[in-house]
Amino acid sequence: MTAAATETGASPAGGTAPLRDAHLVRNVMSVDVEDYFQVQAFAAVIPRESWDGFASRVEANVDRILAQFADAGAAGTFFTLGWVAERHPAMIRRILAAGHELASHGYGHAPVHMLGAAAFRADIRRAKAVLEDAGGVAVTGYRAPTFSMGSRTPWAYQVLEEEGHRYSSSVFPIRHDLYGEPAAPRFPYRPAGSTLWELPMTTVRLAGRNLPCAGGGYFRLLPYRLFRMGLRQVNAGEHKAGIFYFHPWEIDPGQPRIRDCSRMSRFRHYVNLSAMSGRLDRLLHDFAWDRMDRVFAALLSPSSSSL
Repeated sequence: MTAAATETGASPAGGTAPLRDAHLVRNVMSVDVEDYFQVQAFAAVIPRESWDGFASRVEANVDRILAQFADAGAAGTFFTLGWVAERHPAMIRRILAAGHELASHGYGHAPVHMLGAAAFRADIRRAKAVLEDAGGVAVTGYRAPTFSMGSRTPWAYQVLEEEGHRYSSSVFPIRHDLYGEPAAPRFPYRPAGSTLWELPMTTVRLAGRNLPCAGGGYFRLLPYRLFRMGLRQVNAGEHKAGIFYFHPWEIDPGQPRIRDCSRMSRFRHYVNLSAMSGRLDRLLHDFAWDRMDRVFAALLSPSSSSL
């Protein structure tokens, strides 16, 4: 598809007009469903065995997201922790009833490279079983916590494939202190020796470097217009679909503050939370959004063998 959008009139959020029209490339909207106390930034101060002691806010936040998506006529993919689904099965059913795709974020939010092959298999198998039991649908997509797949985990794709997954969206082709595979392809590819597809997070190419254009803290920190320009370049300039992600806790400025973590962790987690919901509304109306399995349907069909 091509992206020949124009900007006229006023947008619902002010500024320039919505970019969507019938010719716009459909992008992937994805949500990494985890609670505020489960993020990797707090892992050093909040052990997993203490999670049940925290007041959960994920269900109320997901319901707010479902309402935002419905208002914008957008569909998406919800990469959900098995731990969360086990405790909120009714939320899983509401996600599916609203027409969204259910996918796996693993069970316990442990980075893949810290698990090893055997523990990784047990984690994704448990998550898949919990999600499918709660939702009554097959779960074939996966996203690694903290984008923790790549050159350190060459065994992970075979394990995913053997456990019934068809795709992963676990590689961010940027340089980052916590994650990143800057040498990875920027667009969908099959890792060596695998028939499973990797659908990497979106970047823009500038001055010989990949710059992030996929959401997360970058989306909250940087001016919205820069993000919009980047995604328009991917759509209109490269004729490719983008992949955006965010977390339910990012639209929740009222969440409890974790004080014992590092200053950098606090900054990354809390920066501009109060602006996120409004920015998300602009994004939902400025671009066309759909589920991962539909945007990449041609790749993910059983008969697909090439780009």
